[in-house]
Amino acid sequence: MAINIPVLVGAVPLLKVQTYVVTEGYKSAAIAGSSFVQMVGLATKTIAIDALLVGAERALRPALEAMALNPLLLGALGALGSVFGLFPSVGSAVAGALPAAESVIGIPVVSKNFIHLDMQITQLKFTQDNQSRETLSVHIELTNVPRAKLGALIGAGTDVALGVGAAFF
Repeated sequence: MAINIPVLVGAVPLLKVQTYVVTEGYKSAAIAGSSFVQMVGLATKTIAIDALLVGAERALRPALEAMALNPLLLGALGALGSVFGLFPSVGSAVAGALPAAESVIGIPVVSKNFIHLDMQITQLKFTQDNQSRETLSVHIELTNVPRAKLGALIGAGTDVALGVGAAFF
């Protein structure tokens, strides 16, 4: 049986991800006096995640909402998590430090095949229906909001290294 590797959105582990879509848009510029076009670089990066929060995992909804509301609230979320033990799988020291760091570098999104830093939640949609009352379906849309060149370089380097390494597993 394969191990279920969660997708981490900040400090929130999503264990039952249904879809994970990364969309990258590239900027190009026309070369003056020529019919050639040169690729300038990455213009946009968005991530769309559909996941299920089943049973006790539904308690993670407020943490996702706090990350979406304001990155500065993440410091308070980390402090509460370490005091009340809300993130036992991550460890209280990491749970307190990670949200504080997210207010400076953005929300990291980590999966088996991708690492994306400097993300910001742009849309959250929670759905619950009559057939599965113990399950909350969540749709998360994130967009890249670079905060520093060094962070972008580190994120791109770790993403490439993870992609190459994941191809062999």
